[in-house]
Amino acid sequence: MAKRVVFPFERIESTILVVRGQKVMLDADLAALYEVETRVVVQAVKRNLERFPADFMFRLTDQEVGGLRSQSVISSSAPGRRWGGRRSLPHAFTEQGVAMLSSVVRSSRAIAVNVEIMRAFVRLRARVIEDKGLAYRLCALEARIDERFSAHDLAITAILEALPRFMAWPEAPKKRKIGFVQDD
Repeated sequence: MAKRVVFPFERIESTILVVRGQKVMLDADLAALYEVETRVVVQAVKRNLERFPADFMFRLTDQEVGGLRSQSVISSSAPGRRWGGRRSLPHAFTEQGVAMLSSVVRSSRAIAVNVEIMRAFVRLRARVIEDKGLAYRLCALEARIDERFSAHDLAITAILEALPRFMAWPEAPKKRKIGFVQDD
């Protein structure tokens, strides 16, 4: 049985990124959680490529790495530099890829960490569903308010149209002259 490793949800959640519209974790972040070098994760994947189809894992492009770097998500050492940093583009693992990774990176820590990562993905999914429910309720509320405002708008428009009739000064009655009036 795998030893239970407890991580703060925020620590795992902070390493889950959205790339190409998918929630993913980068190989270096997974390696840090597993407490192994990134190359160990990459080698395990290379030895078991058939376990990682495109919907489980993909390589980031230079542009995606640049975008992540500008957000300070990954270090600024560019691939191909002669000193320090990565020399290849990072691997991005989807939720299914992370689950598969625990079967190729064989250590009790990797298994325990993956359990916590799966829990983090489930919590994120629940939060998204909750957010969608909240968004739906807000839209419904907005529609009701719009309905009420449009009814109020009609009433206000009718009042504004009627006001000039009430505000018009009535014609002054003709004053009768006092005294003796002669008809011509």
